Amino acid sequence: MTAQAAAQQLKTQFGDLISEPVEFRGEISLQVRESGRIAEVCAFCKNTLGFDYLVDLSSVDHYGDDPRWSVVYELYALGHRCYLRLKTSVSEEQSELPTVTGVWKTADWHEREVFDMMGIRFAGHPDLRRILMWDGYPHHPLKKDFPLAGKPTDLPDVAFSDAAPMEGGPFVTRPGLQDAGVREPRVRQPEI
Repeated sequence: MTAQAAAQQLKTQFGDLISEPVEFRGEISLQVRESGRIAEVCAFCKNTLGFDYLVDLSSVDHYGDDPRWSVVYELYALGHRCYLRLKTSVSEEQSELPTVTGVWKTADWHEREVFDMMGIRFAGHPDLRRILMWDGYPHHPLKKDFPLAGKPTDLPDVAFSDAAPMEGGPFVTRPGLQDAGVREPRVRQPEI
């Protein structure tokens, strides 16, 4: 089975719920128009079409647009060696999707990361809590409205409690030097 054939089977099964397949650089993407049915579509992909591996689950912030987020499911079928990408949209008012942990156990950590970084909740998730930021952190740092310099915190003993500088510093390369080894920030001696 090819990704194009799988896309056509999805279109036959779900009709207008699934967009027409879009091919870009040999990859097939489909939009699931009703985000509340994403788990049902994913279950069909796994159980009927053989997409037994959830490669990745990520999100994109379209700040200023409605719906604000896209959640992207990268699927792979080990049996017929093809990829398929499913996308669905989530608005700020909704900001919740059904979990797909019942379809693929690996979705557990992926969904926790999307929740932690973007604030999208997954209904029915068995353990939806922060995975990268500390418990009680009030922000979601990959949202586009989160300031690039960070936000100060009142918590003691946090590695950086002030906003990080955006220029200079030990991890910024210097242009125009002889070679990449000299520009590499980790080999540079601190300036006194």
